[in-house]
Amino acid sequence: MATPTFRRRHKIHFSECDPAGIVFYPQYFVLFNDLIEAWFDEMLPEGYHGVIGGRRVGMPTVRLEVDFTAVSKMGDEVWLSLDVERLGEKSLTLAWACTGADGVLRMAARQTLVTTSLETHKSIGMPDDIRRAIETAMAEGDQA
Repeated sequence: MATPTFRRRHKIHFSECDPAGIVFYPQYFVLFNDLIEAWFDEMLPEGYHGVIGGRRVGMPTVRLEVDFTAVSKMGDEVWLSLDVERLGEKSLTLAWACTGADGVLRMAARQTLVTTSLETHKSIGMPDDIRRAIETAMAEGDQA
């Protein structure tokens, strides 16, 4: 099995759960957006905030496919991972996974992001430095 491009360990918090005591499914989207931010923070000197706030380059989701396969409960230790499936001229497709410390897949998703100008909200070519950083991260994931 290939090593994911980026991953982080996470402990499920009370605030992420619903009254049934399991992760409320929209919280996964927050967790994975946080993971993308952490990934960009490691890849680029100005980090995610600098890309969005400073450079005004947006990366909205244009497609999202999700499968929920097992529950996660408060206190569970999980691995959140993302892998780059496709790097296009103006878009990026990521595969996400939330896997328990026990190795059981909890949820998986495919997300397509498109690079946009936050001034015009139109798609733009992916900036060269972002593309290079993603290519480097992909290559490092392949070697791990």
